[in-house]
Amino acid sequence: MHQNIEKDERNEQRLKLLIISRLIVISIFLLVTFLLGTMRGVIPISPTLQRLIYAVIITMYFLSLIYTLLLRKEKYFQFNIHTQLIVDIGLVSFLVYLTGGSGSNYSQLYILVIIYSAIFLGRRGAFIIASASSIAYGLALMFEYFNIFPVLHFTNHVYLVEANDIFARIIVHILSFYIVAFLASIVVEQEKKTRSLLEESESAFGQLDLLFRSIIESVDTGIMTVTLQGRIKTFNRAAEAITGFQLQSIENHKILEIFPELNTFFDSNTSDMPKSRREVKIVRGDKKKVHLGCSFSSLKDNYGKQIGHILIFQDLTEIKRMEENLEKSKKLAFIGEMAASLAHEMRNPLASITGSIQLLGQNSRMEETDKRLMQIIMRGKDQLDNFVRDFLLLSKPVPEVREHVNVDEVAEEVIENIKMSSEWTENIKILRAFSGQNKAYANKEQIRQIIQNLMLNALQAMEGTGNLFLEIKTVNLEDRKEYTSIKITDEGCGIEEKDLKNVFEPFFTNKVKGTGLGLAIVSRIVDGYGGKINIESKINQGTSVTVMLPCN
Repeated sequence: MHQNIEKDERNEQRLKLLIISRLIVISIFLLVTFLLGTMRGVIPISPTLQRLIYAVIITMYFLSLIYTLLLRKEKYFQFNIHTQLIVDIGLVSFLVYLTGGSGSNYSQLYILVIIYSAIFLGRRGAFIIASASSIAYGLALMFEYFNIFPVLHFTNHVYLVEANDIFARIIVHILSFYIVAFLASIVVEQEKKTRSLLEESESAFGQLDLLFRSIIESVDTGIMTVTLQGRIKTFNRAAEAITGFQLQSIENHKILEIFPELNTFFDSNTSDMPKSRREVKIVRGDKKKVHLGCSFSSLKDNYGKQIGHILIFQDLTEIKRMEENLEKSKKLAFIGEMAASLAHEMRNPLASITGSIQLLGQNSRMEETDKRLMQIIMRGKDQLDNFVRDFLLLSKPVPEVREHVNVDEVAEEVIENIKMSSEWTENIKILRAFSGQNKAYANKEQIRQIIQNLMLNALQAMEGTGNLFLEIKTVNLEDRKEYTSIKITDEGCGIEEKDLKNVFEPFFTNKVKGTGLGLAIVSRIVDGYGGKINIESKINQGTSVTVMLPCN
């Protein structure tokens, strides 16, 4: 009766149910036997029969314990099933013997054994169990007919056993056993086919669902679905990366509680807007602001009924930055053209003024008043000359000749020069933090110009007192490239938030003596090298400017 039976969760659950059901039947049989034993005066039952029944019941309890323990061992799973089938046939045969043999109604229990054998063993196994049941029932009746074993009955009623009756009962039972085995196997096979088709359908659906989820999770576009009540239901990986929020933290929250900036989509009747694309600026989970291009539409089920909304969005922050840089480049190009003409028109007269003043200064009989006036003229000339020089720096492209510049050494040189300037006082303290040998692939003079302009701005903001922090280190950014970071932090007056976006514009300044070209020149040089620049500031607390220059 060898049959390959796969141990899976379904078969294991069925076997557990079989063991529990058998225990319930045995317990009921135990209770009935006990009650009959207490009513011997009414229904006579021999002590020998009662002890025999108790012995069988105890044996079945013990075997049920063994069956349960064998469930934990996968290699004994088939042995467990076969053993239970054989033991159950023996148990039913014993019940038939106890309850009158040919006159017993418990022979119908063979059918139950055949049915669950079909569940575990299939058609072949069901026919084998039907054959075993037929043999067991036939032997029980033959033993009764030939009186091989003494007959034990619950009652004194004696059945008259005739050969024709025994033969007819055996034939009827054998036929019924095989018919039940055949029908049960058909039902089980149909159930298996149905389950197989269902599993295939579930597998296909699961693969389709996995493909759909993979597509949704793989795109770089944020996708969010919202219920009709405005609660967030789904949030793909790109949406988490763009907004800085995890689905677990915002699922089932009101969308306007998390993203109040999206109220523009919910102000009007959204069902009248099948597709609506707008640009909004939201605050990320890390408090940073990002520009989003959003498309808002209805989410419908298979029957066309609206069940929510779907919001598709992209991060436009980098595009906006590129647009701003393009606009700034256009301005700088215009300024460059104007600077070239202006320098030509201004430098020639300035050269004439310088030469004339120098000739007049050679007169030894010049009065003191005239000398002071000439010094004022020369200082004015120098200011104009410096302005023209800075103006020209905005129009100059990045030099093609580059080298690996030691930024730490350039910074030390700039610090020495700064200490000689009119902006320096003894109440200012410079704190350095240089990590290793930091180099940038650039032009040495332009790096000097960057550090000098930033430090001069910091000194002017502190108005003669405070700490100036200079930090230089090598970092790796999101593009996996190495950059030299130059960070200058002051303890000055700070910059208002509304002015931060304008500080790199040419001629923008809040200083009385400033020209507004210092930071514009820094931004021009950094952009030319493909670097990055960032500024953070708080009123009356100070300003921090960070410049990133490529190392290669």
